[in-house]
Amino acid sequence: MPELIKLYIRSALWGLVLAAIFVAILLWFNVANLGALVFGSDAGILAVLVLWISNAVVFGGVQFGFKIMAMAERDDTPRGGMSIGPELKPVLVPAKSAKPGKARRA
Repeated sequence: MPELIKLYIRSALWGLVLAAIFVAILLWFNVANLGALVFGSDAGILAVLVLWISNAVVFGGVQFGFKIMAMAERDDTPRGGMSIGPELKPVLVPAKSAKPGKARRA
C-alpha cells in the first residue's frame, strides 16, 4: 500500500479518536445544554453518531493537512530583506490643469 494512503488512514483514525474525546467532553460538560438534549431524546444516539462522524472528518482532515505540510523540504534561500538592485527614488512629475483657475469635472 502506498505510504500516502497509510498516512491518510492513520490521520482518519486519529480523527475518530479525537472526535470521540471531543464529543464526550461536549456531552459530559453539557455545553449549550447539548447533553440534556441528547440524553432526553429518542434520536439522541443518532445525533451523537452524526456529531462524532462530522467532527472526525474535520479532525482527520486537520491531522492529514498538518502531516502533509510538515513533509515540506526546508528552503534556506534568503527571502525578502535588502534589495540588491538599484534603489528607487521618487520623481516629481508636473501636472497641468485643463484651464487655469477652474477645476475639471469627471
